[in-house]
Amino acid sequence: MEQLIRLQKQLIPELLEVLEVRYKLLRNIKYRQPIGRRLLSATVQISERIVRSETNFLKDQGLIDITSAGMNITKEGEDVLNGLREFMRETSGINLLEAQLKKNLGVHQVIIINGSVEEDDTLFEELGKAAANYLKQILHDDIIISLTGGRTIKEVVDKFPVLQKYKNVKVLPGRGGMGKETELQANTLVEVLANKMSASYEQLHIPDNLSQTLFDAMIQESEIKDIFTAIRNSEVLLHGIGLAKEMCEKRSLTGEVKGRIIECGAVGEAFGHYFNCNGEVVYSMPAIGIRREEIDAIPHMIAVSAGVNKAQAIAAIEKGRSNSVLITDEETGRAVLKILKETPCNIHSKE
Repeated sequence: MEQLIRLQKQLIPELLEVLEVRYKLLRNIKYRQPIGRRLLSATVQISERIVRSETNFLKDQGLIDITSAGMNITKEGEDVLNGLREFMRETSGINLLEAQLKKNLGVHQVIIINGSVEEDDTLFEELGKAAANYLKQILHDDIIISLTGGRTIKEVVDKFPVLQKYKNVKVLPGRGGMGKETELQANTLVEVLANKMSASYEQLHIPDNLSQTLFDAMIQESEIKDIFTAIRNSEVLLHGIGLAKEMCEKRSLTGEVKGRIIECGAVGEAFGHYFNCNGEVVYSMPAIGIRREEIDAIPHMIAVSAGVNKAQAIAAIEKGRSNSVLITDEETGRAVLKILKETPCNIHSKE
């Protein structure tokens, strides 16, 4: 396969360019259907003339239908799209990038989706599908799964199939509530995922910006204490990765706390902990389920995050995390690898 791709690039490089355009169009039609040509052109940033020509070709091949409502992908088109996925990974050098990132980060596994979420936001759905597939592979009876909130984790839950073959599965929130978008909060996503698995679940009705004093009082309640105990026995923690400054704003932290976090050099946040660029936890929210000393004991950490602006945060949080699987897009993966090779902030493994 590698030799064939190399020969194609040398002899007929335009073939791969055309293939990439058609693959991108098919993927966007699938996730945005029904969609008109003008909107598709603006979305993929390809001229209307080329979009018209290429979509006519896709229609002639039976891969899409074109109606007055817009374009829709056909069953044959979905089959072609799925069949091309591995080939596109090869042509882009994704497999090599995954291996390099796995080695340089020291994580259990890296899964990369071809492309850039900044150029094509349908890739968030691809990230969700990849994470859902990985989660499905590691499920078994008597497992506890914890998850945080956010857009990428919602995509994972949305893409997870109805799967009711496992017994005594429990789904828990890895943290309390945050912000006004209830559909993105952990409590909401826990219920949706649990229903898909016919699993039991618990919800944690504790706001993220709770003071330490109030948190210490609430944790004495037996019901809440039991939930926290169960969260700490999780076998899987599914989470996103955010920028430290942005997460401070989303959690409406006080100026004093925010200043303390930034002064400590925090670059990223995950599951309620703020990390500096050395990968050290510099601040932890009171209302969280997984304590910093328990992170390495969780068998399966699944981090789903993408965006070049998050590269440093991803590098810091994931470095040396041997129990973690990182799922990201190609452009972010390359940015993380560049940061690791430049070794900023003396990033080191967590031992």
